Amino acid sequence: MIGMRIAAEARGMIGAPFRLQGRDPALGLDCIGLALVALERAGHCVAAPDGYGLRMGEELRARAWLTAAGLCEVTDVAPGDLILVHSGPFQLHLMVATHEGGFVHAHAGLRKVVEMPGPPPWPVVGFWRVTKISGV
Repeated sequence: MIGMRIAAEARGMIGAPFRLQGRDPALGLDCIGLALVALERAGHCVAAPDGYGLRMGEELRARAWLTAAGLCEVTDVAPGDLILVHSGPFQLHLMVATHEGGFVHAHAGLRKVVEMPGPPPWPVVGFWRVTKISGV
């Protein structure tokens, strides 16, 4: 199942350093970088979004990128789903759901990729799921 592979790949990056606009686990990742690398390593290659709409809280732009990346918005969360949340005023954040009901994300405050148990502490915008593998 692709979702379990995405979740496993995200968990494999726990401890990677945080770096704004980072796209390489060895050098650092931000939330988009974590999602891109986890998706790619699981076999679902997508292009990085144009611009940096998450930092400006541009929800429509984030939704458009997730859809263009071949993910479908769903109403329930499953392992490997991408979770989009409002982590602060004008700030969106992307996380990867795990099979334990928690999530992996690039934590700016802790300066590394971490796994957190339970539901997100921020308001959830939505859940997006890979339903079929696609390459770029």
